Amino acid sequence: MGEFMQPGGRLMLSKLGLEDCLEDIDAQKATGFAVYKDGKEAVAPFPVENNNFSYEPSARSFHNGRFVQQLRRKASSLPNVRLEEGTVKSLIEEKGVIKGVTYKNKEGEETRALAPLTVVCDGCYSNLRRSLNDNNAEILSYLVGFISKNCRLEEPENLHLILSKPSFTMVYQISSTDVRCGFEVLPENFPSIANGEMSTFMKNTIVPQVPPKLRKIFLKGIDEGAQIKVVPAKRMSASLSKKKGVIVLGDAFNMRHPAIASGMMVLLSDILILRRLLQPLSNLGDANKVSEVINSFYSIRKPMSATVNTLGNAFSQVLIGSTDEAKEAMRQGVYDYLCSGGFRTSGMMALLGGMNPRPLSLIYHLCAITISSIGHLLSPFPSPLRIWHSLKLFGLALKMLVPNLKAEGVSQMLFPANAAAYHKSYMAATAL
Repeated sequence: MGEFMQPGGRLMLSKLGLEDCLEDIDAQKATGFAVYKDGKEAVAPFPVENNNFSYEPSARSFHNGRFVQQLRRKASSLPNVRLEEGTVKSLIEEKGVIKGVTYKNKEGEETRALAPLTVVCDGCYSNLRRSLNDNNAEILSYLVGFISKNCRLEEPENLHLILSKPSFTMVYQISSTDVRCGFEVLPENFPSIANGEMSTFMKNTIVPQVPPKLRKIFLKGIDEGAQIKVVPAKRMSASLSKKKGVIVLGDAFNMRHPAIASGMMVLLSDILILRRLLQPLSNLGDANKVSEVINSFYSIRKPMSATVNTLGNAFSQVLIGSTDEAKEAMRQGVYDYLCSGGFRTSGMMALLGGMNPRPLSLIYHLCAITISSIGHLLSPFPSPLRIWHSLKLFGLALKMLVPNLKAEGVSQMLFPANAAAYHKSYMAATAL
């Protein structure tokens, strides 16, 4: 329904020579987040001065379908590209090597397409992934969204993040006249759309928590009967297929909670790395050589992708409202840290915007948030109850961080076998 491309994603798009695909689709410029909690409001801008980021630090929000069509037009305009539209039924496999696909074309005829390398990129509902590996996606929650039409936010340059309950709400401009409104619902309390429970839930639970300056636009979509769409928020670590002649990309390969809107950025980064690694090969038909490249790609991508994955999954847990004092203290701590200004804000926004997706930076800021949250809990003096809540908060922080680091592979994420070689490979793979 809407896409929010972080500054890091725009940088990757530029390096691929595809930045013009954001033109002529009425994309909106976003310079940061406006964050709301308990009647308070603060703006957290993307850092303008960042020595590690050589691109204009702003995001873009737009209609996803318009952007995809631009990408397809750009690709099909190249002389060595033939665009074929159809529905893939299955992969063609011979002796552990993928040889192509069987698909049904627009005319309804079933046919085959053969190639030395097949790229599987069929999204979070991938039907092809299960024939390549046993990776299963975990459903964390559901994101509910709709579009309010013919309206414009007072501050369209910000993504508006509301720390509401039971979880977060987002409102942002995706065209000059359309605003995307969305919120998270936990699986155990999901209202039915068919019998009208969802509309009632939105009006009675979500709308009262939306700040007054956003509320009219939020209500506009509900009152006008905007189509409500629901998608599962999934988490899935990346794993390589043992089969040759194939590479999986995008949400079919790796997913993290979409709260930080980084799926497109990770995919574009993966494409940059793969492109550079594949270019020297004279023959994609050499399955062993291609497999070596894919294994290298998996190692080179790990620090960046694992940082984004861990951030997305941890950040989403903090955004869930709770009556537990320790959990709420962590939530308040994130709000205070993100909105405090200076190094804290710029550091967190550089992480969220994909401008500095480094593992050590992530761990530093998560530890700093935890320590400041514990300090808030213990003030003005450390009573036994406050110490108990602080210990619970520390345990929550470990529970958020450690399983994600373990799932991503701590050694690959934090300690590449050869740090210098990794840095050189990543810089080469993502160079213009």
